[in-house]
Amino acid sequence: MQRLRKLSCAVFLAASILVTGGGLPEPFGPLAVSTAEAAVASAIVVRGNARIEDETVISYLTISRGRSYSAADVDESLKALFATGLFEDVRITTQGGTLVVTVTENPVISRISFEGNKRVSDETLKGVVRTTERSMLTRSKVETDVQNILEAYRRTGRYRASVDPKIIDRGNNRVDLVFEINEGDKTGVERITFIGNNNFSDRRLREVIRTRQSGLLSWLRTTDTYDPDRLNADQELLRQFYYQHGYADFRIVAVSADLDREQNVFYVTFTLDEGEKYKIGDVEVQTSLSTVDPEALRRYLRTKSGDTYNSKRVEQTLEDLTLQVSEEGYAFAEVRPRALRDYENRTISLVYNIEEGPRAYVERINVRGNDRTREYVIRREFDLAEGDAFNRVLLDKAERRLRNLGFFKEVRVTTERGSAPDRVIINVTVEEQPTGEISFGVGYSTTDGIIGDVSLSEKNFLGRGQYVKIGAGGGTDTQSYEFVFREPFFMGRRIALDLEVYRRVYDANDYRSYDEETTGGGIGFTLPLREDELALKVFYNIYETKISDPKGIAKNLATCPGSGLSNAVCDSLGSSLTSLAGYALFYNTLDNNIDPSEGIFAKFQQEFAGLGGDAQFIRTTAEARAYREVLPDMGLVGSVALRGGHIQAIGSKRLRVSDQFMFGGDLVRGFENQGIGPRDMSTTNRDALGGRFYVAGSVETTFPFPVIPEEFGLSGALFADAGSLWDADKDLVNIVGANNVASNGFELRASVGAGIRWRSPFGPLRVDFAWPVMKEDSDKTQWFRLSGGTKF
Repeated sequence: MQRLRKLSCAVFLAASILVTGGGLPEPFGPLAVSTAEAAVASAIVVRGNARIEDETVISYLTISRGRSYSAADVDESLKALFATGLFEDVRITTQGGTLVVTVTENPVISRISFEGNKRVSDETLKGVVRTTERSMLTRSKVETDVQNILEAYRRTGRYRASVDPKIIDRGNNRVDLVFEINEGDKTGVERITFIGNNNFSDRRLREVIRTRQSGLLSWLRTTDTYDPDRLNADQELLRQFYYQHGYADFRIVAVSADLDREQNVFYVTFTLDEGEKYKIGDVEVQTSLSTVDPEALRRYLRTKSGDTYNSKRVEQTLEDLTLQVSEEGYAFAEVRPRALRDYENRTISLVYNIEEGPRAYVERINVRGNDRTREYVIRREFDLAEGDAFNRVLLDKAERRLRNLGFFKEVRVTTERGSAPDRVIINVTVEEQPTGEISFGVGYSTTDGIIGDVSLSEKNFLGRGQYVKIGAGGGTDTQSYEFVFREPFFMGRRIALDLEVYRRVYDANDYRSYDEETTGGGIGFTLPLREDELALKVFYNIYETKISDPKGIAKNLATCPGSGLSNAVCDSLGSSLTSLAGYALFYNTLDNNIDPSEGIFAKFQQEFAGLGGDAQFIRTTAEARAYREVLPDMGLVGSVALRGGHIQAIGSKRLRVSDQFMFGGDLVRGFENQGIGPRDMSTTNRDALGGRFYVAGSVETTFPFPVIPEEFGLSGALFADAGSLWDADKDLVNIVGANNVASNGFELRASVGAGIRWRSPFGPLRVDFAWPVMKEDSDKTQWFRLSGGTKF
């Protein structure tokens, strides 16, 4: 009963206070408003503001003059004022019928600076922070900026970085914001492991992805740090690798990156399900388009029955069929592949269905993010424009082209509905990256000694997509200078224009007893006949060749005696102008142009000299190289190469020594440069005369060294070479004397050997040890050959 009486008294007292308008003690008093009778703000007063107008503050309130308000309105007004980011503190009180809003303004930031950052530039950090100079300082933004800076450092592989924001008072409610950064050590990837890979070794798969393991050479690269974006890209690289090697059911089960905070390293693990390897079964083309002949389209198929399934070939076939059908008048045709798996025989039969697609048009193409690259450089990679029929296959093709340009760090092509159901808007968003390069090179070869070069190149010159290179090089016996310009879209068409100017100087050395200077230039046009594979180049070159006696004795054939030079060389002394036109046909399916493991490269070239000048000849050369992974699990790659050529003088002109083919260890390893072929045996130097015919073949297998860490990039090679150079120009033979010319007939040379390949951070290097097993007495042998260089 006593408790009940006390409770009744408390309720009565509270009700009396509210009804009579009495106040409650702080902190409830100033903000308490009766739910039965709401207060009315007869006036609103703002205090504490210096830069912000009273009306601006009042505009954020949910309370108006002359209107009643409740405690909920006061709470909403407080939230609205704090949300502006203009105030450090806000208080709302009542004084009689007046509502008083007391604010403390946030200080204005005069300057933002970063201290302690060496690995990430100020410009980069300013791009990730949200706070800007001459804006209001807010604690929430600063905390967000700290996390953004830490994330920027994580993307560079520094997970031990820390950021301490400092606020320096400059008076007049102005401050400087300083982010003090401790970058910490680089957090490397200690180990990359694959689980479930039965057909490819861990070492082979680590070559596929971009992320690398940390090691002794980590200071030379940045790809051995953990980057989640790079890891996502690595997953796509693995998928493409397996899909292109026949594993159509491949999937990545899981990817984990475990951070050992004590050791400051990551352990990355890919869990894979490889599935079965498939070959291509039957391949059919079906269509519902009445005037399209499926059989006529079969010649555009890049997927052949019996071949290993390759997703890239399927994609290329889709593009070729789409373009061909659209040229036949079906702009809206869609090509859809259907894969029929035969699990028992491990084959995939492909059916390409061609049918009329929905009628949709490209309303607009928006290009964003290209601060430097001209917009037309991006638009020209599309096979469709505003107003054309929309086609998803052509859109994917354009996205791949943009990625392959190398101008952009990231490319995203998305679509959205246009102004009507049959209109599509294409959005192209790119993130640019540096495209210029200053290269310094130094190296050594057993033929030219120490060599070096320096070059300045830009593959997106002035944002126009043009390639420009200026370079100079030199060594013990050589000097070279060059200027190269390429316009990939000449006259607005997919035809590449190449311009080149060069000068090369070769001094006399152990294998050449005369000096030779060549100065010239050329122009060429390259036309893609089958994108990514087949191309035709037509060109014109003009150059002057000057041959001189380094001793200054011989000026011509008459003054040759006593110089030690061959009569054939003396006959070629002086300057000669060569003006020639030609063409070259290229076929390239290599998976990597520098270090291929699969594919074919072939080239056929003919040159016709005699368009003015002093030389008249027809020169024909051909080469083909094929690569294949023999044992993928071990990284064993086999290759076969064939080369051949012929040069024939025409008209009354005879060939000079500099016109003929000169070969040695670059044709058959185990021989000196210019070490094989016709040779003048009557001179002390036994000058090489060159030949009109050559042919060579090579088989080679490369394999990684099993006991050497893969980070060193070392691999071994076993090879066998065979070839010949023969049949010097008859007039040159007569000048020398037939009895003095050795090895003028077809004599086969052959060698076997082993080598070491180093994919060093400075560029590719190779060492070959070759032993001739078939040679002539006049040949010059060389069992050791080193070549390569450095780019940094």
